[in-house]
Amino acid sequence: MNAEPCTYVIYGSTGNLSRIKLMPALYHLDAANQLPEGTRIIAIGRRPWDQATWLKELRDMIEQKVKNDFNEHVFKRFAERFYYHRGDLHEAEAYAALAELINSPEQAFSKNIAFYLSISPADFAQVMELLSVNHLFEEEYGWRRVIIEKPFGYDLDSAQALQKRISQYLTEEQIYRIDHYLGKGMVQNVLVFRFANVMLEPLWNRNYIDHVQITHSEEIGIEGRGEYYNSAGAMRDMLQSHLLQMLTLVAMEPPVSMEAESLRDEKVKVLKSIRPIPKEAVHGHSFRAQYAKGSVGGKKVNGYLQEDNIPANSTTETYAAMKLYIDNWRWRGVPFYLRTGKRMAKAQSSISICFRHPPLQFFRDTHVQCMNPNWVLLGIQPEECIRIEMTVKEPGLEMSTRTSSLDASFRNQNEKSIDAYEDLLLDVLKGDRSLFLRFDEVEYAWRIVDPILQTWAIERDYIATYPAGSWGPEDSRRLFEKESQSWRSSLTPEPCKYEG
Repeated sequence: MNAEPCTYVIYGSTGNLSRIKLMPALYHLDAANQLPEGTRIIAIGRRPWDQATWLKELRDMIEQKVKNDFNEHVFKRFAERFYYHRGDLHEAEAYAALAELINSPEQAFSKNIAFYLSISPADFAQVMELLSVNHLFEEEYGWRRVIIEKPFGYDLDSAQALQKRISQYLTEEQIYRIDHYLGKGMVQNVLVFRFANVMLEPLWNRNYIDHVQITHSEEIGIEGRGEYYNSAGAMRDMLQSHLLQMLTLVAMEPPVSMEAESLRDEKVKVLKSIRPIPKEAVHGHSFRAQYAKGSVGGKKVNGYLQEDNIPANSTTETYAAMKLYIDNWRWRGVPFYLRTGKRMAKAQSSISICFRHPPLQFFRDTHVQCMNPNWVLLGIQPEECIRIEMTVKEPGLEMSTRTSSLDASFRNQNEKSIDAYEDLLLDVLKGDRSLFLRFDEVEYAWRIVDPILQTWAIERDYIATYPAGSWGPEDSRRLFEKESQSWRSSLTPEPCKYEG
């Protein structure tokens, strides 16, 4: 699938996401000669800047992010692709001016156009309406694609309403709902690990797997995003999107091909198979908490209620965990535990698959008192790894055992990491939608978490807390089905928890 030249129109080009992710990703694509000749970028912003001011700002963005890898020759070529267009996204005349600019023969913009909406979700529908009114979605001379950042809706009803509104202007094939987690190399490697290696496939089911854990923990707090975060919370911000997507990759059946629709069909089947959580069972399947004061990296930090723009009586969760069951032939009865939290002991994203305990009768009259189950550990970030933990005999005369780890390194030392946005921005040029979300994926994910969110919204008098810098609230252990199950927080072998 080849990338075609296009005009990238970026709304919110002076914002935080653009500064941290989009502009550096586009620069790296240009440096790797992956942006087709003729690709240009229209940066839209409200600020009264001229082209020179914008290019100075762009240089600052790139130099801050790429630091030692900054290349003057590459930046010169990159900067020549840009056109700064001043316009307020709420003003109709800004769209008429944009249409005029794109259609002007002297500018020679490609008629393939990708609109990146790095803006508040509340503005999606209005921006699309005004783009449509100005005929900017018409595909007479080239394709039109629209990239939408999460969150897509606030709950099931709002997601459906937003979809109904934007589908007046766009077909599903034109909509690219971006989940940057799916662009991470290690997340994609989950598919390769599962479907390119035959040795684990016979074991990848309820007969051998005890449970699965998916964790995304962060050391940082809400980082000045108090107003947004207090209305969203951890369940909406991470669990409903990123973690449920990772669950589908672990649990899905082999698709007939890597073609986008085949892949997404299998992910939707997983989401449809997840057992609904009735409202009376919400507390048995979910847990929420808020970080209190504590210490992270040796520094004292505030609790959530002391952060800027957070009401003193807020019950918004900064930690959310839930237990899910997938009622299909492969996974029936296997619990999937998902958790995410801010201000935790370590920043880490991982998938931990625990296999069943072996019977210990064979070792009954030996010194073997302890045998951990086998684990498959997939580190997503910051450590990218694939590890299989096995029990081996220790050297010596005694029959003693220890856990040893088989490590299949994802990246060699001389190989650079690629930011998720580089992959995804290039996929838009190629028209490859396999790593973008289809609406039924979004819809079924909301169906799973909606009963939890509705129950939490009513219970506003109390929320559990956990000290900043910890691994979250101890009470979240009540989600586990068995005494032998507990949160896996390490990617290295842990002390024995199972006595024979």
